[in-house]
Amino acid sequence: MSLFKRRRFPVETILLCVRWYCMYGISYRDLAEMMQERGVVVAPSTIFRWVQRYAPEIERRIRQYQGSRSGSWRVDETYVRVGCKWRYLFRAVDKYGRLIALMLSDRRNTNAAYRFLRKALRTVSEYPPSSITTDKLASYPKAIQRLRKDGLLSNNVEHRTSKYLNNIIEPDHGALKRVIRPTRGFQKMATASATIKGFEVMRMIRRGHCGLAQRDVTGEIRLVNQLFGLAT
Repeated sequence: MSLFKRRRFPVETILLCVRWYCMYGISYRDLAEMMQERGVVVAPSTIFRWVQRYAPEIERRIRQYQGSRSGSWRVDETYVRVGCKWRYLFRAVDKYGRLIALMLSDRRNTNAAYRFLRKALRTVSEYPPSSITTDKLASYPKAIQRLRKDGLLSNNVEHRTSKYLNNIIEPDHGALKRVIRPTRGFQKMATASATIKGFEVMRMIRRGHCGLAQRDVTGEIRLVNQLFGLAT
């Protein structure tokens, strides 16, 4: 398999490490020790490189299993520490909490909101929104108006600013941050983006948002292996 060419560890071991790191909120050092107990001696830095390479690949390949999304979107942003500074993590979910898109940005202005919403629209182009619920950040109305002007968003899409309706996504920020916390912050934006993609995709799988035929650990393993053409 060309994607794993020149890797001296079996593909199953690599995917196991990526899956465990992104799912359980542990440090690279702790995971390396856990693998050593299983007879696999691997450096924390090696696991880091695996996560950076394969977590985004899992996120990309899982999209075909995500299925439909509700047209009722909830959009919000939270903070993530990158390089000793706080950056903004834009996230969008549907009314059932199923992830639509995410984007890490060093700004929280109109341009950032526009880029994020444009990305979200492209990610789920087959399931366009009927409504977009945001907080009262002034950047969102301007970004939505620009999207409509550019012909990327229908004029029929309702923009709502309701804290009550956004109750779905705000607690979910906290659940995501509990997985992020053991990282103790990221060093670079690219590193943060790749790792958070892994966290999000494993949370989707765990919640059954990817069409799992078997809703347990065995089903999760089978799905990830299937993404890379491995025998189940």
